[in-house]
Amino acid sequence: MTGRVTPEVMRQHLRMYLVLGSVNCFEEPRRIVQEALAGGATMVQFREKGHGALVGEQAIQLARRIQDQCRQAGVPFIVNDDVELALKLNADGVHIGQDDECASSVRERIGNRILGVSAHTVEEARRAILHGADYLGIGPIYSTRSKDDAKAVQGPAILRELREAGIDSPIVAIGGITVERVEEVIGASADGVAVISAVTGAESAREAVEAFIGKICRATERIS
Repeated sequence: MTGRVTPEVMRQHLRMYLVLGSVNCFEEPRRIVQEALAGGATMVQFREKGHGALVGEQAIQLARRIQDQCRQAGVPFIVNDDVELALKLNADGVHIGQDDECASSVRERIGNRILGVSAHTVEEARRAILHGADYLGIGPIYSTRSKDDAKAVQGPAILRELREAGIDSPIVAIGGITVERVEEVIGASADGVAVISAVTGAESAREAVEAFIGKICRATERIS
């Protein structure tokens, strides 16, 4: 990457953001990624965490294969938490939580790559932006079983609170988001949705993604 991604471009990447690892998938992860990309997923995050997660070379190989799929589709590939892996693969970016390495340190290490930071309060959001975040991951908005370390449910109100506090950075909402909840989330000023189980557990990942994008487009049109 030759320069930092602009907020306008970042908002487009966040529209339908797939997050997955082997522990979230009921079938081969690469097949789910292939279907999701065919359905129009706009960004993919590799998150290999939780009981039974792959480690070492197995995790690296899976990440590399998913990255290759993303490159072929022209979609950014993000690594969750593991900066060393992101640099090893020359990934498009890294996403970190509040308990991971501090954002300013990660920014120094990854240069102009995309940096996403999870935030749960206005204060955390402001600090993340100050330290170089390109986007904020806000949640869990609704109850979720996809993350063992999920914080307390925030509800869509946190999205409105951030905007009312003057946070205008790109925001993606995560946590228990289904197609039926898209309108509420986008209506609360999220730029997009990050989805795990609603896609990885769907009978057809492609159809699930297409349904999400349809709802996101309609909700965005209503706002504008």
